[in-house]
Amino acid sequence: MTEDGTRPLHAPRAAAAGGPGLFVTFEGGDGAGKTTQAALLEQWIGARGGSVVRTREPGGTDVGVRIRDIVLHHRGHIDPRAEALLYAADRAHHVETVVRPAIARGDIVIQDRYLDSSVAYQGAGRVLDAHDVRALSLWATDGLLPDLTVLLDLDPAAARQRLDADDKPFDRLEAEKGEFHARVRSAFLDLAAAEPDRFLVLDATQPPESLAQRVQAAVVARLS
Repeated sequence: MTEDGTRPLHAPRAAAAGGPGLFVTFEGGDGAGKTTQAALLEQWIGARGGSVVRTREPGGTDVGVRIRDIVLHHRGHIDPRAEALLYAADRAHHVETVVRPAIARGDIVIQDRYLDSSVAYQGAGRVLDAHDVRALSLWATDGLLPDLTVLLDLDPAAARQRLDADDKPFDRLEAEKGEFHARVRSAFLDLAAAEPDRFLVLDATQPPESLAQRVQAAVVARLS
């Protein structure tokens, strides 16, 4: 037991990756609060004795940092198919060198974005074939899907207000027009509807603490 009387959080089950760990991803549009919720979950698991690997896509490895700079900050046009391939390349390397080893050790992996983002952003946003984009990522990761995907759903107009309040330069995707982000949001919701056992859909306008409690409950359910 921990000091506050709760049971330690470990991952005594076989994750979707085929190991004793757990794989949790956060998805949603830009400004939905993924980073905040990932940090709160990391703190909560750590306080209960769980071993956590927190990472992101793109940029969770040295190779990924270079790819992130291209796909998010390149000044100029990138062909949509080339963009999708760059994300898949980052994902393949990241899963092989970070995610699968962590799951094999029994760690809980908390990740900001995964293949669902590619389906939403490159598939719907860039108007590519969503099935092709998903198949590309599944091939790149040898079929790895998360145990839990938390979708923070937020209207694009509200998300833009949050991004504006941050007073930071927009990256290539954040700078896209409202129609692009509306397609992305719709694609995320369609993905969640197609896989209700994997997805937890939350209203991102709710207080962060309330959202964190819902996420914690979903993690506990999967660990048991």
